[in-house]
Amino acid sequence: MPTSPSHSGTSRRVLVVDDEQTICDLVSKYLSRQGFEVVAVNTGAEALKLVDQSPFDLVILDIALEDSDGLELLSAVKASHPSLPVIMMTGMGFDEELVNEALARNASGYVSKGLPMNQLLMEIHRVIKQSAPPGAQ
Repeated sequence: MPTSPSHSGTSRRVLVVDDEQTICDLVSKYLSRQGFEVVAVNTGAEALKLVDQSPFDLVILDIALEDSDGLELLSAVKASHPSLPVIMMTGMGFDEELVNEALARNASGYVSKGLPMNQLLMEIHRVIKQSAPPGAQ
């Protein structure tokens, strides 16, 4: 029998994609405490499969995955789910060229892994509010 708690429909589903398990665990635990339903995977292949199988409100995607290029994965996600917001996350710090490339491929946001978690949360709320249909905010 599943052990996941039932949600009243107000919980936002977030997919975290990072090849570093410690980052997945850290982000997942933090966002779960903030009321999000979080699914975390370590590969681009797993992420694409999940995005096609079930609905998510947001994807947090590492820009440099071991099995795939995060920017190419962003393009693949946006091709099949154009309205799904994706926040790119990087451990490489602020790189203007990467930021511009991510935004050109329709990323909704861009954060550094070095940011405090509350700043990641602020970016998530900004992106969700921005992507909500008019009147749903």
